[in-house]
Amino acid sequence: MDRLSLYRSLARPADTRALYFIADGIGGLPRGPGGKTELEMATTPTFDRLANEGSTGLVTPVVAGIAPGSGPAHLALFGFDPLQTRVGRGVLAALGVDFDLKPGDIAARINFCTLDNNGRVTDRRAGRIGSEVGALLSERLDGIDLGFGINCIVRHVKEYRACVIFRGKSLEGNVTDTDPQDTGVEPLAPKALDSVAETTAALAREFVVKAGELLSREEVANGVLLRGFDKYVPLPSFAELYGVKPAAVAAYPMYRGVARAVGMTVFASEDTIESCVSLTRTAMEDHDFIFVHFKSTDSRGEDGDFDGKVEQIELADQTLAELLELDFDVVMVTGDHSTPATYRAHSWHPIPVLIRGPHCRVNARQDGFGETSCITGALGPLRSMDVLPLVLAHAGRLGKYGA
Repeated sequence: MDRLSLYRSLARPADTRALYFIADGIGGLPRGPGGKTELEMATTPTFDRLANEGSTGLVTPVVAGIAPGSGPAHLALFGFDPLQTRVGRGVLAALGVDFDLKPGDIAARINFCTLDNNGRVTDRRAGRIGSEVGALLSERLDGIDLGFGINCIVRHVKEYRACVIFRGKSLEGNVTDTDPQDTGVEPLAPKALDSVAETTAALAREFVVKAGELLSREEVANGVLLRGFDKYVPLPSFAELYGVKPAAVAAYPMYRGVARAVGMTVFASEDTIESCVSLTRTAMEDHDFIFVHFKSTDSRGEDGDFDGKVEQIELADQTLAELLELDFDVVMVTGDHSTPATYRAHSWHPIPVLIRGPHCRVNARQDGFGETSCITGALGPLRSMDVLPLVLAHAGRLGKYGA
């Protein structure tokens, strides 16, 4: 019996409500040896109180030494094995804007980018253009004629992000990214990783060329980078697997997408405490498992803004303080991965996690909620995909295995 089948067989009803609070990229590193991380520098009375009342530990998002993308990192936190369950960034982006993907569609995430006169990338995010500009550029690219009897659909996601969907027969998604993840170099050519994906790779190459022609007069967003190619295959639903009524409250489409991928009811919030709390309250009317996503901790880390990330962690703490007024039986707080400001990218470093519920083993000693203090927490070291079953167990929603 595999893990998901085990959870499905042991799921049982209970009159409990759980809050699953994910502060994106919350893990970090100190500015220098012996210093404190962003989380340890932040003033976080709510995180600290929950850590003292519950159990803490450190989470490895995939396996040791591997820095995860947001998709596999969240799927792991939803109980899926990220090495066995793959959903590409493009599929998540399309689902995140509520696009009606069909089985067999190929989707890829688009970053509008800035290219110099030699075709080298100078800004992978096109100066973080606003959503109004991004939407207009996406409309310009929608419906590009790629031949092969393929429909090419482009939808804006947020700011500099969009997605492209190739719809047609016999397409596969095993294609490499064009995003070099660096500046001062040319975008990569999309390549098929197996023979059945050759058509998709050819479509991607043609799309990049024609998109570049349509964007050539733009000063900032004059190119596109593609990443996360994947073929849409529906996943088992969260409700079916775990016997809960799940909902997601998220401001960014990517995370609404990963929630939709597992069948959660999605509430699209504004990027404010008031909107997050209000929609969570609404979600709780008909749902008993609420996933709340907080994004800006990750964004500041990727920008290399240490102090800005500290401020956003404090804002996440304030958000959680107001959410706790809604009365949850079990509360979990962690990140999907670390994004140290000194590293400016997702990293492999373990992430602090806390669970507060009625059946927790309280830590022997807890000096707040941070990377160092969580080393000795009662949860110990664990994998991201082990967090959800612990929350379900604390909520009384998993039965006994075996006689």
